[in-house]
Amino acid sequence: MNLGEHFRITSGALKNWLIAQLQDSIAVGLLWLIGLYVLKVPWAPLWALLAATLQVVPHLGPVLGVIGPVLAATFRWGDWEHPLYVLMLYAGIAVVDGFLLQPYIMKRVAKVPIWASLLTPIVLGILIPFWGVLLAPPLLAVVYAYKTWHDKQNLPTGF
Repeated sequence: MNLGEHFRITSGALKNWLIAQLQDSIAVGLLWLIGLYVLKVPWAPLWALLAATLQVVPHLGPVLGVIGPVLAATFRWGDWEHPLYVLMLYAGIAVVDGFLLQPYIMKRVAKVPIWASLLTPIVLGILIPFWGVLLAPPLLAVVYAYKTWHDKQNLPTGF
């Protein structure tokens, strides 16, 4: 395998990972939009768009995306219940996204098995605390792109 072939496989895998990230962001934005409309939070489309945009920033993005809707609910109703509902919506979206949407989209777009999408960020997060979770999805996309290439070449096991 020459350098050009490595570049083609790696760039294709990273492109697929980026497409999966964008699809996940759109899905999360739609979940936010529906949830915020149900809760009647002011400026729901703005907050959903902001949450979708911030979704691509690991760890910090989703947390930043919830601040606006919580403040809007607080100012609109002036109680603690409505902001709590927004936080419950955030928790629900985080669970659905982390355990269902992201693994499914990575499997469909980048051909990464669901078990690997769930397990690898945990293991790498333990081994390399912040960077492991950050690097796990694109690294998985590249590893499985090479595995697919290897399987298509009918080479003996072990690159």
